[in-house]
Amino acid sequence: MKRLFAYAMAALVIAVSSVAAMAADTTLRISLQLPLKSHLGQNLVLFKEEVEKNSGGKVEVQIYDSAQLYKDKEVPQAVGSGSIEMGVASLTRFVGDVPAVDIFYVPFLFNSEELVRKAVAPDSPVRAPIDEAILGTGSRVLWWQAYGGAILLSKGTPVKTPADMKNKKVRVFGKTLGAFTEAAGGSPTLISGSEQYLAYQRGTVDIGMTGVSGVKSRKLWEVMDHVTVTNHADIEFIVLVNEKFWQGLPEDTRKVISAAALKAEMTVRDKVSQIEKDAYAAAEANGMTVYTPTEEEVTAWKQTAQPVIDGYKAASGELGAKVLQAAQSLQ
Repeated sequence: MKRLFAYAMAALVIAVSSVAAMAADTTLRISLQLPLKSHLGQNLVLFKEEVEKNSGGKVEVQIYDSAQLYKDKEVPQAVGSGSIEMGVASLTRFVGDVPAVDIFYVPFLFNSEELVRKAVAPDSPVRAPIDEAILGTGSRVLWWQAYGGAILLSKGTPVKTPADMKNKKVRVFGKTLGAFTEAAGGSPTLISGSEQYLAYQRGTVDIGMTGVSGVKSRKLWEVMDHVTVTNHADIEFIVLVNEKFWQGLPEDTRKVISAAALKAEMTVRDKVSQIEKDAYAAAEANGMTVYTPTEEEVTAWKQTAQPVIDGYKAASGELGAKVLQAAQSLQ
């Protein structure tokens, strides 16, 4: 009943916004699970400004942040079905339809900014096949939004080695990271980004797995007090547009949107390093302890993660094998 009510309210908001936007020839409504002040939210603001300016007001962009309309897990279906024109979702939300997307969560495969940039370039042999596969779900990928490396959160003591994860409940955001948690002896729990705070506050999980920028935007220092800088996975969000809607747009409008998307992608990719530095500083300023594992501890994590690669291969099929080989060739 609650879910039906939520969808009814979402439909009402969309209907009201559609009437208000009649002055524009085209309206793009974007669903975002994060707050507008987050760097992904600000990246959408940049996109909005570029599109509205360069379209001469013919295109209006409306941003619905903080999961007002849809939660992260609901965005792929909402955009793919055409319930909303655009939406932002974590890449791993497509793992059910395209298991190969979890390549970015194979632990320690992309352990430097240089490797990440090579892998996520639009024409990369890692990214391009993934974008093409997602198109089959009814959604076109307009651009990728960098969110940074994955870190671990805990309360009381830092998570230094795989042994510290044993018999602990761990918040994860992808199947492969769940396998990583299990390999370390922990119990993975899939929780959306917007529900993290309450999960940590209520003790639903003992350990968190997220991007450090989220620690700042969600004020997770209020419910956790340690950050472990593992950078064991690369967190990516993707901005989607309904394919049927896209094909129905005039060519000049598509060009304006594509140009704005490219600028937004380049901007957020360039900013994420500084954003992470600022987030770590904010975490420490708000009482969190930031722990960086030693080389020996990192080696232990990598050894624990090794079997996860075999599991990824088995689960992701031919496409997974293709992008894994491409990723390994970037090393």
